[in-house]
Amino acid sequence: MLAPVILGLVAKYPSLRLTVLTKRQFAPIFEGIPNVEVHTADVKKRHKGLMGLWRLYKELEKLKVTGVADLHNVLRSQVLKKYFLLSGIPFQQIDKGRKEKRALTKGKEDAFKPLKPTHQRYADVFSVLDFPIDLREVQLLKRQPLSDKLLNLVQQDSKKWVGIAPFAAHEGKMFSLSSMEKVISTLNDTNKYKIILFGGGEQEIIHLDRLAQEKTNIVNVAGKLSLSEELILISNLDVMVSMDSGNAHLAANYGIPVITLWGVTHPYAGFYPFDQPMENALLSDREQFPLIPTSVYGNKVPKGYEKVMESISVEEVIAKINALLVS
Repeated sequence: MLAPVILGLVAKYPSLRLTVLTKRQFAPIFEGIPNVEVHTADVKKRHKGLMGLWRLYKELEKLKVTGVADLHNVLRSQVLKKYFLLSGIPFQQIDKGRKEKRALTKGKEDAFKPLKPTHQRYADVFSVLDFPIDLREVQLLKRQPLSDKLLNLVQQDSKKWVGIAPFAAHEGKMFSLSSMEKVISTLNDTNKYKIILFGGGEQEIIHLDRLAQEKTNIVNVAGKLSLSEELILISNLDVMVSMDSGNAHLAANYGIPVITLWGVTHPYAGFYPFDQPMENALLSDREQFPLIPTSVYGNKVPKGYEKVMESISVEEVIAKINALLVS
């Protein structure tokens, strides 16, 4: 979700140099953005614990930064803040809006209202550091050329490319696999679409491989590509169908139309994909499940909310995909 904000910053302030501190696996998200370097944090080994964070601080100190934007505001960054303030370097932290988010997830109707988007919370931190930007002016990442490997994997043809990422970190955010299989099967039978499946874990790969083997127009790329290669492929989709999960944001960063399915979470919490129309969000029924959102991240499923996603129909998902691809 940070990428669009970074794009806005480097466009408005071309002399600004940015170092993004993140885990190694996320570095490809920032590849190709001018004036941006990535410094990797190894929080499980080299940078673990207080001594590890001191080691990380000394590495960052060598970069001679003139300000720090803490867009995470967790225990580790709190420790880094103390180190940086000792050297007099401005250190601004994100306001996560924890109080408002707690109220939103308590089930009280008067608290059910849109909170500030996370993208804007990021931008606000840079504004305090004297680098204000208008997110409405952000130019997103461009479509990337496909490599021979990707072309051979997907087998380019005249069909439109539909990306589907059926998994999420928590079950409360997942459309049932049986329902998603019906969506995939219906799309496959039209013979108009190339359906590209995205996933990660070992069990996800096994499940998606089985789906791909059973149908003629389906390609499973889970476990076959690096993140850099997945991003190139995502940038060439015609539409992405995703849960409230990372793939939605990755596709949105390239301006790809994204259909998101929401279970026990809700866009009002501020994690909606960047610059996507709200009508692309398919929401579970709050009249039937009035406690939605039950949590910000989807990790809390109250009794009776286990099948909340069943209030979104297979037909509704298919209709939304068709509508976007025809328009």
